[in-house]
Amino acid sequence: MSDISRNCPYLDTINRHLLDFDFEKLCSISLSKINVYACLVCGKYFQGRGIGTHAYVHSVATDHHVYLNLETLKFYCLPDNYEIKDSALDDITYVLMPTFSSKEIEEIDKSSKFCRAFDGRTYLPGIVGLNNIKHNDYCNVILQALSHVPPLRNYFLRECNYEKLAAKRPSGDNLFLLVQRFGELMRKLWNPRNFKAHVSPHEMLQAVVLSSQKKFQITEQGDPVEFMSWFLNSLHIALGGKQKTNSSIIYKTFRGSMKVYSRKIIPLDKSIDERLQLMLQDEYKEVCADSNFLYLTLDLPPQPLFKDELRENIIPQIPLFNLLAKFNGVTETENKTYKESFMRRFEITQLPKYLILYMKRFTKNTFYIEKNPTIVNFPIKDVDLTELLSPAKRTDNIRCHYDLIANIVHEGEPDPGKGAYRIHVLHRGSGKWFEMQDLHVTEILPQMITLSESYIQIWEKVLDGPEMEGQSS
Repeated sequence: MSDISRNCPYLDTINRHLLDFDFEKLCSISLSKINVYACLVCGKYFQGRGIGTHAYVHSVATDHHVYLNLETLKFYCLPDNYEIKDSALDDITYVLMPTFSSKEIEEIDKSSKFCRAFDGRTYLPGIVGLNNIKHNDYCNVILQALSHVPPLRNYFLRECNYEKLAAKRPSGDNLFLLVQRFGELMRKLWNPRNFKAHVSPHEMLQAVVLSSQKKFQITEQGDPVEFMSWFLNSLHIALGGKQKTNSSIIYKTFRGSMKVYSRKIIPLDKSIDERLQLMLQDEYKEVCADSNFLYLTLDLPPQPLFKDELRENIIPQIPLFNLLAKFNGVTETENKTYKESFMRRFEITQLPKYLILYMKRFTKNTFYIEKNPTIVNFPIKDVDLTELLSPAKRTDNIRCHYDLIANIVHEGEPDPGKGAYRIHVLHRGSGKWFEMQDLHVTEILPQMITLSESYIQIWEKVLDGPEMEGQSS
Protein backbone atom coordinates (compact mmCIF):
# COMPACT_ATOMS: atom_id res chain seq x y z
CA MET A 1 0.00 0.00 0.00
CA SER A 2 1.29 3.43 -0.85
CA ASP A 3 1.17 6.33 1.58
CA ILE A 4 -1.55 8.93 1.18
CA SER A 5 -0.61 12.59 1.22
CA ARG A 6 -2.85 15.60 0.90
CA ASN A 7 0.08 17.93 0.28
CA CYS A 8 1.98 17.24 -2.94
CA PRO A 9 4.65 19.82 -3.90
CA TYR A 10 4.29 19.06 -7.62
CA LEU A 11 0.64 20.01 -8.25
CA ASP A 12 1.67 23.29 -9.87
CA THR A 13 3.51 21.31 -12.60
CA ILE A 14 0.21 19.95 -13.99
CA ASN A 15 -0.44 21.31 -17.49
CA ARG A 16 -4.17 21.20 -18.20
CA HIS A 17 -3.61 22.57 -21.71
CA LEU A 18 -1.97 19.26 -22.71
CA LEU A 19 -4.53 16.94 -21.16
CA ASP A 20 -6.67 15.10 -23.70
CA PHE A 21 -8.72 12.11 -22.57
CA ASP A 22 -10.54 11.59 -25.88
CA PHE A 23 -8.07 9.05 -27.23
CA GLU A 24 -7.82 5.35 -26.50
CA LYS A 25 -6.41 4.60 -23.05
CA LEU A 26 -3.26 2.78 -24.24
CA CYS A 27 0.29 2.93 -22.91
CA SER A 28 2.26 4.97 -25.45
CA ILE A 29 5.15 2.48 -25.24
CA SER A 30 3.72 -1.01 -24.66
CA LEU A 31 0.27 -0.27 -26.23
CA SER A 32 -1.28 -2.17 -23.30
CA LYS A 33 -4.74 -1.27 -21.96
CA ILE A 34 -3.98 -2.66 -18.50
CA ASN A 35 -3.18 -0.36 -15.55
CA VAL A 36 -2.65 2.79 -17.64
CA TYR A 37 -1.69 6.12 -16.08
CA ALA A 38 -1.84 9.58 -17.62
CA CYS A 39 1.09 11.88 -16.97
CA LEU A 40 -0.58 15.17 -16.00
CA VAL A 41 2.48 17.18 -17.01
CA CYS A 42 2.83 16.13 -20.66
CA GLY A 43 -0.50 14.29 -21.22
CA LYS A 44 1.02 10.99 -22.39
CA TYR A 45 -0.17 7.56 -21.23
CA PHE A 46 2.10 5.01 -19.53
CA GLN A 47 1.63 1.60 -17.96
CA GLY A 48 2.15 0.80 -14.26
CA ARG A 49 3.69 2.82 -11.47
CA GLY A 50 6.00 0.35 -9.73
CA ILE A 51 9.79 0.41 -10.01
CA GLY A 52 10.88 -0.27 -13.60
CA THR A 53 7.43 0.35 -15.16
CA HIS A 54 7.01 2.75 -18.08
CA ALA A 55 5.36 5.43 -15.92
CA TYR A 56 8.11 5.13 -13.29
CA VAL A 57 10.90 5.39 -15.89
CA HIS A 58 9.18 8.37 -17.54
CA SER A 59 8.89 10.09 -14.16
CA VAL A 60 12.59 9.69 -13.37
CA ALA A 61 13.79 10.55 -16.89
CA THR A 62 11.66 13.69 -17.43
CA ASP A 63 11.06 14.92 -13.87
CA HIS A 64 7.26 14.58 -14.35
CA HIS A 65 5.70 13.57 -11.05
CA VAL A 66 1.85 13.68 -11.08
CA TYR A 67 -0.09 10.77 -12.61
CA LEU A 68 -3.75 9.72 -12.86
CA ASN A 69 -4.91 6.11 -13.01
CA LEU A 70 -7.41 6.18 -15.90
CA GLU A 71 -9.51 3.36 -14.43
CA THR A 72 -9.60 4.01 -10.67
CA LEU A 73 -9.41 7.85 -11.09
CA LYS A 74 -6.80 8.04 -8.31
CA PHE A 75 -3.85 10.44 -8.43
CA TYR A 76 -0.29 9.43 -7.59
CA CYS A 77 3.10 11.08 -7.21
CA LEU A 78 6.01 9.19 -8.81
CA PRO A 79 8.65 8.00 -8.20
CA ASP A 80 7.76 8.49 -4.49
CA ASN A 81 4.63 6.37 -5.12
CA TYR A 82 2.11 7.97 -2.78
CA GLU A 83 -1.54 8.75 -3.50
CA ILE A 84 -2.55 12.40 -3.79
CA LYS A 85 -5.89 13.55 -2.43
CA ASP A 86 -6.68 17.16 -3.24
CA SER A 87 -9.96 18.80 -4.26
CA ALA A 88 -8.00 20.99 -6.71
CA LEU A 89 -7.79 17.91 -8.97
CA ASP A 90 -11.56 17.35 -9.16
CA ASP A 91 -11.84 19.26 -12.46
CA ILE A 92 -9.45 16.77 -14.12
CA THR A 93 -11.48 13.80 -12.86
CA TYR A 94 -14.67 15.41 -14.17
CA VAL A 95 -13.24 16.00 -17.64
CA LEU A 96 -12.12 12.37 -17.84
CA MET A 97 -15.48 11.06 -16.65
CA PRO A 98 -18.29 13.67 -16.60
CA THR A 99 -21.40 12.81 -14.57
CA PHE A 100 -24.90 14.26 -14.68
CA SER A 101 -27.57 14.22 -11.99
CA SER A 102 -31.26 13.96 -12.86
CA LYS A 103 -31.73 17.62 -11.94
CA GLU A 104 -28.84 18.73 -14.18
CA ILE A 105 -30.35 16.77 -17.10
CA GLU A 106 -33.72 18.47 -16.56
CA GLU A 107 -32.05 21.88 -16.78
CA ILE A 108 -30.00 21.18 -19.94
CA ASP A 109 -32.59 22.38 -22.45
CA LYS A 110 -33.47 25.46 -20.37
CA SER A 111 -29.98 26.96 -20.31
CA SER A 112 -28.55 29.35 -22.89
CA LYS A 113 -25.45 30.07 -20.82
CA PHE A 114 -22.06 29.96 -22.56
CA CYS A 115 -19.30 28.03 -20.79
CA ARG A 116 -15.62 28.96 -20.84
CA ALA A 117 -13.15 26.17 -21.62
CA PHE A 118 -9.75 26.05 -19.93
CA ASP A 119 -8.15 27.29 -23.17
CA GLY A 120 -10.24 30.47 -22.88
CA ARG A 121 -12.73 29.81 -25.67
CA THR A 122 -16.47 29.90 -24.97
CA TYR A 123 -18.97 27.27 -26.10
CA LEU A 124 -22.54 26.12 -25.59
CA PRO A 125 -22.75 22.59 -24.11
CA GLY A 126 -23.97 20.30 -26.91
CA ILE A 127 -22.85 22.74 -29.62
CA VAL A 128 -19.31 21.37 -29.69
CA GLY A 129 -17.26 20.51 -32.77
CA LEU A 130 -16.15 16.93 -33.43
CA ASN A 131 -12.64 16.33 -34.73
CA ASN A 132 -12.36 14.87 -38.26
CA ILE A 133 -9.53 12.35 -37.89
CA LYS A 134 -9.36 11.75 -41.65
CA HIS A 135 -12.66 10.98 -43.43
CA ASN A 136 -15.15 10.48 -40.61
CA ASP A 137 -17.44 13.51 -41.10
CA TYR A 138 -20.15 11.09 -42.31
CA CYS A 139 -20.12 9.61 -38.78
CA ASN A 140 -19.75 12.97 -37.04
CA VAL A 141 -22.99 14.40 -38.45
CA ILE A 142 -25.00 11.36 -37.30
CA LEU A 143 -23.46 11.45 -33.81
CA GLN A 144 -24.16 15.18 -33.57
CA ALA A 145 -27.76 14.72 -34.75
CA LEU A 146 -28.46 11.92 -32.25
CA SER A 147 -26.93 13.98 -29.42
CA HIS A 148 -29.76 16.49 -29.90
CA VAL A 149 -32.58 13.96 -29.52
CA PRO A 150 -33.53 14.56 -25.84
CA PRO A 151 -34.81 11.08 -24.80
CA LEU A 152 -31.76 9.40 -26.37
CA ARG A 153 -29.33 11.97 -24.97
CA ASN A 154 -30.84 11.87 -21.46
CA TYR A 155 -30.72 8.07 -21.42
CA PHE A 156 -27.01 7.96 -22.30
CA LEU A 157 -26.02 10.84 -20.01
CA ARG A 158 -26.73 8.54 -17.04
CA GLU A 159 -24.50 5.47 -17.17
CA CYS A 160 -26.67 3.78 -14.54
CA ASN A 161 -29.40 3.40 -17.21
CA TYR A 162 -27.45 0.78 -19.12
CA GLU A 163 -24.37 -0.38 -17.16
CA LYS A 164 -26.16 -3.45 -15.76
CA LEU A 165 -26.98 -4.63 -19.30
CA ALA A 166 -23.29 -5.41 -19.91
CA ALA A 167 -23.57 -8.55 -17.77
CA LYS A 168 -26.33 -9.88 -20.04
CA ARG A 169 -24.24 -9.67 -23.21
CA PRO A 170 -22.23 -12.76 -24.32
CA SER A 171 -18.50 -12.73 -23.56
CA GLY A 172 -16.39 -11.24 -26.32
CA ASP A 173 -19.36 -9.20 -27.60
CA ASN A 174 -18.15 -5.97 -29.21
CA LEU A 175 -21.58 -4.40 -29.65
CA PHE A 176 -21.91 -3.29 -26.04
CA LEU A 177 -18.69 -1.34 -26.50
CA LEU A 178 -20.73 0.89 -28.85
CA VAL A 179 -23.16 1.64 -26.02
CA GLN A 180 -20.37 2.51 -23.58
CA ARG A 181 -18.48 4.69 -26.04
CA PHE A 182 -21.63 6.47 -27.22
CA GLY A 183 -22.52 7.25 -23.60
CA GLU A 184 -19.02 8.61 -22.98
CA LEU A 185 -19.26 10.78 -26.10
CA MET A 186 -22.68 12.17 -25.08
CA ARG A 187 -21.34 13.16 -21.66
CA LYS A 188 -18.30 14.87 -23.21
CA LEU A 189 -20.40 16.78 -25.76
CA TRP A 190 -22.69 18.12 -23.02
CA ASN A 191 -19.95 18.66 -20.41
CA PRO A 192 -20.17 22.27 -19.10
CA ARG A 193 -16.59 22.07 -17.73
CA ASN A 194 -14.53 20.99 -20.74
CA PHE A 195 -10.85 21.93 -20.99
CA LYS A 196 -11.27 22.60 -24.72
CA ALA A 197 -14.20 23.67 -26.90
CA HIS A 198 -14.18 20.56 -29.08
CA VAL A 199 -14.27 16.78 -28.65
CA SER A 200 -12.49 14.00 -30.55
CA PRO A 201 -14.72 10.96 -31.28
CA HIS A 202 -11.62 8.73 -31.54
CA GLU A 203 -12.70 6.02 -29.06
CA MET A 204 -16.27 6.06 -30.38
CA LEU A 205 -15.08 5.56 -33.96
CA GLN A 206 -12.69 2.79 -33.00
CA ALA A 207 -15.64 0.97 -31.46
CA VAL A 208 -17.54 1.51 -34.73
CA VAL A 209 -14.70 0.07 -36.84
CA LEU A 210 -14.42 -2.94 -34.51
CA SER A 211 -18.15 -3.63 -34.16
CA SER A 212 -18.90 -3.19 -37.88
CA GLN A 213 -15.97 -5.49 -38.80
CA LYS A 214 -14.37 -2.58 -40.70
CA LYS A 215 -17.45 -1.88 -42.83
CA PHE A 216 -17.29 1.71 -41.56
CA GLN A 217 -13.83 3.25 -41.51
CA ILE A 218 -12.18 6.39 -40.16
CA THR A 219 -9.95 6.66 -43.24
CA GLU A 220 -12.65 6.28 -45.94
CA GLN A 221 -15.69 8.47 -46.51
CA GLY A 222 -18.99 6.65 -46.17
CA ASP A 223 -22.72 7.17 -46.51
CA PRO A 224 -24.30 8.58 -43.31
CA VAL A 225 -27.62 6.84 -44.10
CA GLU A 226 -25.97 3.41 -44.10
CA PHE A 227 -24.05 4.30 -40.95
CA MET A 228 -27.18 5.61 -39.19
CA SER A 229 -29.19 2.49 -40.03
CA TRP A 230 -26.44 0.16 -38.82
CA PHE A 231 -25.70 2.23 -35.71
CA LEU A 232 -29.30 2.49 -34.50
CA ASN A 233 -29.96 -1.21 -35.03
CA SER A 234 -26.67 -2.16 -33.35
CA LEU A 235 -27.47 0.02 -30.32
CA HIS A 236 -30.94 -1.55 -30.14
CA ILE A 237 -29.48 -5.09 -30.11
CA ALA A 238 -26.72 -4.17 -27.63
CA LEU A 239 -29.32 -2.70 -25.25
CA GLY A 240 -31.17 -6.02 -25.24
CA GLY A 241 -33.85 -4.81 -27.65
CA LYS A 242 -36.42 -7.23 -29.05
CA GLN A 243 -39.22 -6.90 -31.62
CA LYS A 244 -41.47 -4.87 -29.29
CA THR A 245 -41.42 -1.08 -29.57
CA ASN A 246 -40.80 -0.58 -25.85
CA SER A 247 -37.84 -2.99 -25.71
CA SER A 248 -35.13 -0.28 -26.07
CA ILE A 249 -34.72 3.49 -26.02
CA ILE A 250 -33.93 3.36 -29.79
CA TYR A 251 -37.29 1.84 -30.73
CA LYS A 252 -39.17 3.98 -28.20
CA THR A 253 -37.73 7.11 -29.80
CA PHE A 254 -37.61 6.43 -33.54
CA ARG A 255 -39.78 3.44 -34.42
CA GLY A 256 -42.97 3.90 -36.40
CA SER A 257 -45.25 1.42 -38.15
CA MET A 258 -47.07 1.20 -41.47
CA LYS A 259 -49.09 -1.09 -43.70
CA VAL A 260 -47.54 -1.91 -47.06
CA TYR A 261 -49.94 -2.81 -49.88
CA SER A 262 -48.32 -4.44 -52.92
CA ARG A 263 -49.59 -5.95 -56.14
CA LYS A 264 -47.73 -7.60 -58.97
CA ILE A 265 -47.91 -5.78 -62.32
CA ILE A 266 -49.31 -7.80 -65.22
CA PRO A 267 -46.83 -7.89 -68.16
CA LEU A 268 -47.66 -5.45 -70.96
CA ASP A 269 -47.38 -8.08 -73.70
CA LYS A 270 -50.53 -9.90 -72.50
CA SER A 271 -53.82 -9.56 -74.37
CA ILE A 272 -56.93 -8.08 -72.75
CA ASP A 273 -58.45 -11.51 -72.14
CA GLU A 274 -55.22 -12.81 -70.63
CA ARG A 275 -54.98 -9.76 -68.40
CA LEU A 276 -58.54 -10.28 -67.16
CA GLN A 277 -57.75 -13.90 -66.38
CA LEU A 278 -54.53 -13.02 -64.56
CA MET A 279 -56.28 -10.39 -62.46
CA LEU A 280 -58.38 -13.16 -60.90
CA GLN A 281 -55.33 -15.11 -59.77
CA ASP A 282 -54.03 -14.72 -56.22
CA GLU A 283 -50.56 -13.93 -57.56
CA TYR A 284 -51.77 -10.61 -58.98
CA LYS A 285 -54.09 -9.59 -56.15
CA GLU A 286 -53.10 -6.84 -53.72
CA VAL A 287 -51.62 -8.10 -50.46
CA CYS A 288 -51.12 -6.20 -47.23
CA ALA A 289 -48.24 -6.58 -44.78
CA ASP A 290 -47.44 -4.82 -41.51
CA SER A 291 -44.02 -3.21 -41.40
CA ASN A 292 -41.96 -1.08 -39.02
CA PHE A 293 -39.49 1.68 -39.81
CA LEU A 294 -36.75 3.73 -38.13
CA TYR A 295 -36.69 6.26 -40.96
CA LEU A 296 -38.71 7.11 -44.08
CA THR A 297 -37.10 7.25 -47.53
CA LEU A 298 -38.37 10.12 -49.70
CA ASP A 299 -37.96 9.87 -53.49
CA LEU A 300 -36.94 13.06 -55.27
CA PRO A 301 -38.47 13.69 -58.72
CA PRO A 302 -36.19 13.04 -61.73
CA GLN A 303 -34.01 15.92 -62.85
CA PRO A 304 -35.11 17.83 -65.98
CA LEU A 305 -33.47 16.49 -69.13
CA PHE A 306 -33.25 19.81 -70.97
CA LYS A 307 -31.61 23.13 -70.17
CA ASP A 308 -33.48 26.42 -70.15
CA GLU A 309 -33.21 29.13 -72.82
CA LEU A 310 -30.05 30.51 -71.20
CA ARG A 311 -28.54 27.04 -71.63
CA GLU A 312 -28.18 26.59 -67.91
CA ASN A 313 -29.53 23.83 -65.78
CA ILE A 314 -32.42 24.84 -63.57
CA ILE A 315 -32.22 23.49 -60.03
CA PRO A 316 -35.77 22.30 -59.40
CA GLN A 317 -37.59 22.84 -56.11
CA ILE A 318 -40.29 20.74 -54.52
CA PRO A 319 -42.33 21.07 -51.29
CA LEU A 320 -41.66 18.48 -48.58
CA PHE A 321 -45.38 17.62 -48.53
CA ASN A 322 -45.20 16.43 -52.14
CA LEU A 323 -42.50 13.92 -51.18
CA LEU A 324 -44.42 12.78 -48.10
CA ALA A 325 -47.44 11.98 -50.30
CA LYS A 326 -45.72 8.64 -50.94
CA PHE A 327 -46.97 7.58 -47.50
CA ASN A 328 -50.59 8.80 -47.67
CA GLY A 329 -51.97 5.31 -48.33
CA VAL A 330 -53.19 6.25 -51.83
CA THR A 331 -50.11 7.10 -53.92
CA GLU A 332 -48.59 4.08 -55.64
CA THR A 333 -44.88 3.71 -56.42
CA GLU A 334 -43.34 1.19 -58.77
CA ASN A 335 -40.66 -1.19 -57.50
CA LYS A 336 -38.76 -3.09 -60.18
CA THR A 337 -36.79 -6.26 -59.66
CA TYR A 338 -34.74 -8.20 -62.21
CA LYS A 339 -37.71 -10.29 -63.39
CA GLU A 340 -40.90 -8.53 -62.32
CA SER A 341 -42.40 -5.29 -61.07
CA PHE A 342 -44.68 -4.41 -58.18
CA MET A 343 -46.85 -1.41 -57.35
CA ARG A 344 -46.71 -0.47 -53.69
CA ARG A 345 -48.51 2.02 -51.50
CA PHE A 346 -47.75 2.84 -47.90
CA GLU A 347 -50.17 3.69 -45.11
CA ILE A 348 -48.70 4.89 -41.81
CA THR A 349 -50.37 3.53 -38.68
CA GLN A 350 -47.99 4.95 -36.07
CA LEU A 351 -45.74 8.00 -36.28
CA PRO A 352 -42.77 8.01 -33.87
CA LYS A 353 -41.90 10.71 -31.37
CA TYR A 354 -38.85 11.54 -33.48
CA LEU A 355 -39.25 11.12 -37.23
CA ILE A 356 -36.17 10.64 -39.41
CA LEU A 357 -36.52 11.52 -43.10
CA TYR A 358 -33.97 10.50 -45.71
CA MET A 359 -33.98 12.27 -49.11
CA LYS A 360 -32.74 9.78 -51.70
CA ARG A 361 -30.37 12.06 -53.63
CA PHE A 362 -28.08 9.47 -55.20
CA THR A 363 -28.95 7.00 -57.95
CA LYS A 364 -26.66 4.39 -59.47
CA ASN A 365 -26.78 3.22 -63.05
CA THR A 366 -24.49 0.95 -65.02
CA PHE A 367 -21.83 3.59 -65.54
CA TYR A 368 -21.81 6.15 -62.72
CA ILE A 369 -23.51 7.60 -59.63
CA GLU A 370 -25.69 10.64 -60.15
CA LYS A 371 -26.73 13.22 -57.54
CA ASN A 372 -30.12 14.91 -57.63
CA PRO A 373 -29.69 18.59 -56.59
CA THR A 374 -33.42 19.27 -56.12
CA ILE A 375 -34.06 21.70 -53.27
CA VAL A 376 -36.72 20.52 -50.84
CA ASN A 377 -38.82 23.37 -49.41
CA PHE A 378 -40.03 22.87 -45.86
CA PRO A 379 -41.10 24.96 -42.86
CA ILE A 380 -38.87 24.73 -39.80
CA LYS A 381 -41.72 24.52 -37.29
CA ASP A 382 -45.22 23.13 -36.91
CA VAL A 383 -45.41 20.73 -39.87
CA ASP A 384 -48.76 18.94 -39.75
CA LEU A 385 -48.42 15.27 -40.68
CA THR A 386 -51.81 14.16 -39.38
CA GLU A 387 -53.00 13.45 -42.94
CA LEU A 388 -50.34 10.76 -43.32
CA LEU A 389 -51.98 8.60 -40.67
CA SER A 390 -54.39 5.92 -41.84
CA PRO A 391 -58.09 6.87 -41.50
CA ALA A 392 -58.52 4.24 -38.80
CA LYS A 393 -55.83 5.94 -36.67
CA ARG A 394 -56.79 9.49 -37.57
CA THR A 395 -59.31 10.94 -35.14
CA ASP A 396 -60.30 14.44 -34.17
CA ASN A 397 -58.33 14.40 -30.93
CA ILE A 398 -55.01 13.36 -32.52
CA ARG A 399 -52.65 15.96 -33.98
CA CYS A 400 -49.25 15.09 -35.38
CA HIS A 401 -47.27 18.30 -35.59
CA TYR A 402 -43.49 18.23 -35.94
CA ASP A 403 -40.62 20.70 -35.51
CA LEU A 404 -37.24 20.29 -37.21
CA ILE A 405 -34.31 19.71 -34.80
CA ALA A 406 -31.50 18.49 -37.12
CA ASN A 407 -30.71 18.79 -40.82
CA ILE A 408 -27.77 16.99 -42.48
CA VAL A 409 -26.44 18.32 -45.79
CA HIS A 410 -24.17 16.76 -48.44
CA GLU A 411 -22.02 18.97 -50.64
CA GLY A 412 -19.36 18.31 -53.22
CA GLU A 413 -18.90 15.35 -55.55
CA PRO A 414 -21.99 13.38 -56.72
CA ASP A 415 -21.25 10.34 -54.58
CA PRO A 416 -22.37 9.61 -51.00
CA GLY A 417 -18.89 8.18 -50.34
CA LYS A 418 -17.24 11.43 -51.44
CA GLY A 419 -17.76 15.12 -50.84
CA ALA A 420 -18.36 16.50 -47.34
CA TYR A 421 -21.14 16.55 -44.76
CA ARG A 422 -22.32 19.25 -42.39
CA ILE A 423 -25.24 19.55 -40.00
CA HIS A 424 -27.65 22.20 -38.76
CA VAL A 425 -28.91 21.68 -35.20
CA LEU A 426 -31.29 23.56 -32.95
CA HIS A 427 -30.00 24.57 -29.52
CA ARG A 428 -33.13 24.46 -27.40
CA GLY A 429 -31.95 26.64 -24.54
CA SER A 430 -31.16 29.63 -26.75
CA GLY A 431 -33.62 28.82 -29.57
CA LYS A 432 -30.79 29.43 -32.06
CA TRP A 433 -29.65 27.29 -34.98
CA PHE A 434 -26.01 26.33 -35.47
CA GLU A 435 -24.11 24.89 -38.41
CA MET A 436 -21.40 22.35 -37.55
CA GLN A 437 -18.85 20.88 -39.91
CA ASP A 438 -16.26 18.96 -37.93
CA LEU A 439 -14.55 21.56 -35.70
CA HIS A 440 -16.25 24.58 -37.32
CA VAL A 441 -19.27 25.82 -35.38
CA THR A 442 -21.18 28.93 -36.51
CA GLU A 443 -24.62 30.35 -35.83
CA ILE A 444 -26.96 30.27 -38.84
CA LEU A 445 -30.28 31.93 -39.65
CA PRO A 446 -33.21 29.46 -39.82
CA GLN A 447 -34.21 30.67 -43.31
CA MET A 448 -30.78 29.64 -44.65
CA ILE A 449 -31.37 26.00 -43.71
CA THR A 450 -34.06 25.48 -46.34
CA LEU A 451 -31.69 26.60 -49.13
CA SER A 452 -29.35 23.64 -48.64
CA GLU A 453 -29.48 20.20 -50.23
CA SER A 454 -30.96 18.34 -47.26
CA TYR A 455 -30.00 14.70 -47.02
CA ILE A 456 -31.22 13.51 -43.61
CA GLN A 457 -33.58 15.30 -41.21
CA ILE A 458 -34.82 14.60 -37.68
CA TRP A 459 -38.23 15.99 -36.70
CA GLU A 460 -39.61 16.16 -33.16
CA LYS A 461 -43.29 15.61 -32.42
CA VAL A 462 -44.76 18.64 -30.67
CA LEU A 463 -46.48 17.56 -27.49
CA ASP A 464 -49.11 20.16 -26.76
CA GLY A 465 -51.64 18.60 -24.44
CA PRO A 466 -53.89 15.55 -24.06
CA GLU A 467 -54.63 15.34 -27.77
CA MET A 468 -51.26 13.57 -28.26
CA GLU A 469 -51.94 10.74 -25.81
CA GLY A 470 -53.53 8.57 -28.46
CA GLN A 471 -50.18 8.54 -30.29
CA SER A 472 -47.91 7.55 -27.43
CA SER A 473 -45.87 4.48 -28.18
